Amino acid sequence: MPGPRAYQEPPDGGWGWMIVLGSFVQTALIFGLIRSFGAFFVEFVRYFDELAARVSWVTSIGIAVQQCLSPLASALSTRYGARPVIMTGGLVAGLGLFLASFATSLVHLYICIGLLSGFGWALVVTPVMASVTRYFKKKRTIATALSTTGVVLSSAFSPLFQYLIDSYSWRGALIILAGMTLNLMVCGALIRPLTLKEDLPTSGEEVAKQNQHKTRLRQCSSLFGLSLLSHWPFMKYVLANTLISVGYFVPFIHLVAHAQCAGFDEYQAAFVISVAAGADLCGRIFTGWLADWAHIRLLHMFAVWSSVTGFAMILVPLGSSYAALLGICILYGFFAAGMIPLIFSVLPEIVGIGNVFRAIGILQMIESFGSLLGIPLSGWLRDLTGDYTISFWVAGAFLLLGTLVLCTLPNFFSCCSPKPVNQLEMIPEVLKLDPASELFDQEKTVNWDQETNDPNTASGQGNRSCKECPATS
Repeated sequence: MPGPRAYQEPPDGGWGWMIVLGSFVQTALIFGLIRSFGAFFVEFVRYFDELAARVSWVTSIGIAVQQCLSPLASALSTRYGARPVIMTGGLVAGLGLFLASFATSLVHLYICIGLLSGFGWALVVTPVMASVTRYFKKKRTIATALSTTGVVLSSAFSPLFQYLIDSYSWRGALIILAGMTLNLMVCGALIRPLTLKEDLPTSGEEVAKQNQHKTRLRQCSSLFGLSLLSHWPFMKYVLANTLISVGYFVPFIHLVAHAQCAGFDEYQAAFVISVAAGADLCGRIFTGWLADWAHIRLLHMFAVWSSVTGFAMILVPLGSSYAALLGICILYGFFAAGMIPLIFSVLPEIVGIGNVFRAIGILQMIESFGSLLGIPLSGWLRDLTGDYTISFWVAGAFLLLGTLVLCTLPNFFSCCSPKPVNQLEMIPEVLKLDPASELFDQEKTVNWDQETNDPNTASGQGNRSCKECPATS
């Protein structure tokens, strides 16, 4: 039986651009909805006559569940493939929003939007983002940036969501959003499996040996990537992102409410999100272009972008006039958006491309605790103080603290990216390979050259680094 067709390294294009398209739609339907949920937040506070802190748990639980269950999505994608997992997630997420339209209490919203839709989002986000990362190398950051710009599409529709609520009530608006969310199943259909050389065991004997000695427990450990928990650079990176996530999502939910508290009407407040969305689009594209074509370490860019985002959040309550508030939101939207492609693009430098599925799963699971804490903490501070000033200051402080942790990563102050360490063993059962078969044939290996369009003449690309650095020469 012939071995699977394997790429020597990511093809940097081809069907990968269809993966980018699927991710574009996915981010619009998930994170765009979360960003525009501020209009629903105000309605829930009024309808259920509840404190802002309690209502904040609706989206906070959804974000936390999406991130916390990412390792499960990674394991299922590794075992069964990304396509069926994503399509199942789209169905579950749409069902959760539909059932939420019949809610009679906040508990119903916690279950339907927080748990059910959050679970569906988890099955979609990690496999899609990992697929984009695996299809690209030299163009990885710009591809990731383009794939996440879909969030801008939905963020710009925040006034439309307000119109849907005014016209059909929040229940009718949720039913419409549920129908839109079912399109995540179409995104899943676009995902085509990709096998890279480093995914394959080197010989049939090695596979047979792994089959003989691996216990069920070790197989489970490898499937979920638990060995990454002892990879200290990766765990520091996870800690930094967890601190950042405490404050990162606060403006998505509370910026509209803050604008209304500042004296602006509902549509002016909703327009603030639309302005931030326009800056969001520019920030993602510019960040992707700069990261792929400039000789700057991605980790350094990520640290700068997160620190500027933190300072912008601290400035939000100081925008007393509408023009000042819009200007601060443009600054915030530009740099906060640019952080997203950088978060995923830095990972291969730390853990290697073969561990991306598992690394994203663990990263999102642990940082979910930050997301779970951030929005309710912001709502509690608002209830305690009467406005959102302290809420935004604390959110910005968490981003700055996460940036300081990034500075403790190995070789952070060097111009060179350290070589990633591949720590996970591949599981033959997961790859569905016959131990007696020819697992890797060099003639079947594709090493694609984008400039000559010749798969036989390409040369490998090293890690992003300075040419003068002896460590990578």
